[in-house]
Amino acid sequence: MPANLPPDYFEAEQRFREAKTPEAKIEALEEMLAIMPKHKGTDKLKAMLRERISKLREEAGRRKGGAKARSAYYIEKEGAAQVILAGPPNSGKSSLVGLITKAVPEVAPFPHTTHRVTPGMAHYENIQFQVIDTPPITTEYADPELLDMMRRTDIIVILLDLAADTLQQLEDTLGILHGARIFSPFCDIPEGLKRKPIIRKMLVTVNKMDSRKLEEDFEIFRELSGTRIPCLGISVSGGRNITAFLERLYEMAEIVRVYTKRPGREADRTAPFVVPVGSTLEELAGRIHKDFVGRLKYARIWGRTVRDGQMVQRDYVLQDGDVAELCL
Repeated sequence: MPANLPPDYFEAEQRFREAKTPEAKIEALEEMLAIMPKHKGTDKLKAMLRERISKLREEAGRRKGGAKARSAYYIEKEGAAQVILAGPPNSGKSSLVGLITKAVPEVAPFPHTTHRVTPGMAHYENIQFQVIDTPPITTEYADPELLDMMRRTDIIVILLDLAADTLQQLEDTLGILHGARIFSPFCDIPEGLKRKPIIRKMLVTVNKMDSRKLEEDFEIFRELSGTRIPCLGISVSGGRNITAFLERLYEMAEIVRVYTKRPGREADRTAPFVVPVGSTLEELAGRIHKDFVGRLKYARIWGRTVRDGQMVQRDYVLQDGDVAELCL
């Protein structure tokens, strides 16, 4: 399958060739990854670019004389989607990660407790999301490596403090992200950007909505902010809307869960294959084993949009909850 790369990709590739330092090369490669279309035809190219980035990070680490080959902000993606929490100090990022994962981030009642990224795995039904706690970002300082990490992630959760100046927090956080060319699909892209914007799914989550009165404050914030980015009020201390938060992540990830079975056996519904919305039977076969693509003849599908055991061809578009019996 052809890669069908857009012109912006080749512009970033030219910047990579002209770059003189590992850091500049890494930035160009990460931009190439962000621009690259997501389909089967780009899988090998993505793997090659990621390998180059890894080697360049090692080179940069050696030049700095550091003992670690990789940046502290480099975390391999795991689970159905990678979710980064971003926001001001004391908004509850560490507490939220501690609540929904088994990670143990640093938590304290005073700001700037978190000094490093801490990943954890959050369970939603029979899948997991990788949720990452991060140091705060403020108008005074936002670590460039943290912003680079946000350019690569799947979903950015902007976590705000309802007990503080929430409107200003949102304005400041979006200003920092926009300054790093990171935009939500719901944000207007300013004209005259010298480099291509990085579009990332975002969810504005307002913490400390601990009472009915504070629910009203959240609604006032949402109305006054005028933001088109999806918003959700939660209470980490009270456990309010935490399930709704995970449901939002699932919706935003735009994935479907597909189960496989052998003839005459039941499907194992505890371990689905997680594929992007719009994936075909052929793409599923490739995920199971690279040799299955060439050997695949057809499949029988059990699901909500087909008759039980209906025979389908390679181009069948998978639906959430489908059970597939591949015939090779």
